[in-house]
Amino acid sequence: MMPRQDQLNDAVDRQQPGAPDVLRETQRIVSRPQFVVRHTASSACEFGPHSHSSLTVTAVLAGTMLATIGEKDFDLSAGQTALTDVGQVHSASVREIVFVSIGISSGLVNELVTELGLTRTSAEVVFRTSAVRDELLIETARALSHEMEDEKVGQGAMLDALVRQLTIHLLRSHMTVRKSARIELSRAGPVDRRLRRAIEFMHDNYSRELALEEIASAAHLSEYHFARLFKQITSVSPHVYLANLRLERSRKLLAETALPISQIAAMVGYQSQSHFTKIFKSVTGVTPRVYRRGSRV
Repeated sequence: MMPRQDQLNDAVDRQQPGAPDVLRETQRIVSRPQFVVRHTASSACEFGPHSHSSLTVTAVLAGTMLATIGEKDFDLSAGQTALTDVGQVHSASVREIVFVSIGISSGLVNELVTELGLTRTSAEVVFRTSAVRDELLIETARALSHEMEDEKVGQGAMLDALVRQLTIHLLRSHMTVRKSARIELSRAGPVDRRLRRAIEFMHDNYSRELALEEIASAAHLSEYHFARLFKQITSVSPHVYLANLRLERSRKLLAETALPISQIAAMVGYQSQSHFTKIFKSVTGVTPRVYRRGSRV
């Protein structure tokens, strides 16, 4: 099921845990270089399988969320939080939902890992589990939501501080740092060195058609061995990774620029705006136009 209203209101009542009697359809998004915060209230919607280039925290403030993260299913209710690793495939079906999701860039995570003295070498930071009940996460998510709604002086600085606080708490309580000789830093964050060239190539060329042979050649591997290694390490095919990369880029362009949606569709590799809209809605639960309407830098 998709949102029952294609036009979402600009304002939302402050929500408390537990499903509200009357749910106002809402979409509010703040996109900044090191993080993206999305506050959503919806009667019912679905999010198709996808992944992010950021660590993602999804705090359920009201309602229910049936989520699949990796290969595990979770039945989440108010007060619970889903934790999704970089590149981890996930999907969800929600009803009478109010949630806040925070996408935290690998750059910010690595910056704090170094500041806290957890490691000084390239490392992979992952969640210990995919779902938790942590009141501090819920309270921080609610504070982010309120800050987005109020738009007071110094909002950007306050959002920065709240996300940094949230990330430090995650590092203390819900994350582990894996040091590995195979991990290297790239624009996509920490990646396996065997795939780095191919991933960098996809980041440079996602706006055009890419054949598997062309991507594999960037990694100096045959198509068969590359596809097998890529799926083994990332849990998704190169085609799915590329599709997620295009959607991630389109989100930023919608939130941070005034470019026409048709132009954005072409810039991220879609030949038609209608096809782009269909794919975008299947993953985000809303159309590009609604996503943009709820966004602000």
